[in-house]
Amino acid sequence: MAEEGRDVLVLLPTGERLRLVLGVQATGRELWRRVCDEAGLREPHFFGLCVVKNSEFLFLDPEQKLSKCFSPDWSRERPEGRRSRAPFVAFLRVQFYVEDGRLISTRTGRHLYYLHLRERVLRSQGTHCEEAYFLLAAYALQADLGNHRARAHSGRYFEPQAYFPPWVIAKRGSAYLLRHVPGLHREQRGLSPREAELRYVREACRLEDVPVHFFRLKKDKKEERPTIVLGLTLRGVQVFEEVNRTRQLLQDLPWHRIGKLTVLGKKFTIRLDGRPAAHKLEFHTGCATRSRHLLRLLRASHQLHLALQPALARLRLEDAHEPCYRETYIGDPREPEPRPADGPHSGDGGQRLPRRLSLLWASSHGGSHASGEMSVDEPGAAALPGEGASLRSSLGPSSGDTAGHTQGPGRPGGASGRRAGAVVRVTLVSMRGWSAEALHQTDTADEGMSVGPVSAASCHPGPVSPYPGQCFP
Repeated sequence: MAEEGRDVLVLLPTGERLRLVLGVQATGRELWRRVCDEAGLREPHFFGLCVVKNSEFLFLDPEQKLSKCFSPDWSRERPEGRRSRAPFVAFLRVQFYVEDGRLISTRTGRHLYYLHLRERVLRSQGTHCEEAYFLLAAYALQADLGNHRARAHSGRYFEPQAYFPPWVIAKRGSAYLLRHVPGLHREQRGLSPREAELRYVREACRLEDVPVHFFRLKKDKKEERPTIVLGLTLRGVQVFEEVNRTRQLLQDLPWHRIGKLTVLGKKFTIRLDGRPAAHKLEFHTGCATRSRHLLRLLRASHQLHLALQPALARLRLEDAHEPCYRETYIGDPREPEPRPADGPHSGDGGQRLPRRLSLLWASSHGGSHASGEMSVDEPGAAALPGEGASLRSSLGPSSGDTAGHTQGPGRPGGASGRRAGAVVRVTLVSMRGWSAEALHQTDTADEGMSVGPVSAASCHPGPVSPYPGQCFP
């Protein structure tokens, strides 16, 4: 009797669905290669496949059989006479974030990266930098629709829900957005779809809660629910504590400040570089399997960070002579400025809104966003060995600089805190924060494995696997 195949449904950032049939003994690598072939993804280094368990994303291990990644139904034979089973669902998502879209050389890869960030921006909560979302909407409209045309792009030619987070729509109202955003769209005239997508990527990666992976951890094993959130950012690790559903930044640790990451069973430890051994951060992941995935992703992200530094340096040099800022005003000159005697509410969502909203943003390498970073100079590193008693990833010193920001609904600043009729000017700089994305905590406890030190020598600028700790042959 021939072996029955398993249907796998892969959801792409474009909204497309790939339906594939694989054998029962298939691995994550086999599924990944099939998806890359079907989607035309020739540069898969920044992406990965993941499944959803317990409302969290888990990136698939390439060497692991799919029977361990999907539900137990994968290994069960379908009884005779029973209708075909539902397909097993996986998602194509960005696994390694980069701040400059030009690092992705293929058109398909850049577009998928752009679409993934579009989805992340719609869930972003950067209430202190509202102006950034207007600029992002303008870039997205230019990328999607091209130059603004008076006849074709009039009235409700776009849906605010597709370009703004819900909290912006609730605050400003759809009428306000439909009236003012077309003016920003017109200002992007002449930008090609490629350049518009690249600018969208650049600005989106400055938001605190967009280019970040998050993992929920416990302070200790006796804690009932996780209150610590570990954020893997573009330049290192951030540690937050969740208090009253608000995440407060405790530690901002760029890679050069981390001396060693150690995972022993369910315990995850961060040792700071140049500090005594007693100065360490200890957390609990819940299970050894989750610890292994966490360390692999951190290690691979650090390797990619090192490998991309020469390319980023060249791009910054090319952009050195670009203007540092550009200023735009959202306003309606035909409407008078509201007087203080006016009532507490006025059109557009039932609240008083500033008639003019100024957008002032830095260029891709202007201001504090252009902080210098250099590759790590470390001794040679060993490849990933087999199973062992613990997981270790040694991170050597590197030079770099990041600015820590606390992200939350109560943070002061932004247009909402200014009087009506005032001109709002906010410089948008590099920001990072939290997101809903995390590794899935499984119920099984696997044995650990030893990971050699991470170094620049092991981080060649060649292809990087979409899976943590793995490289393409």
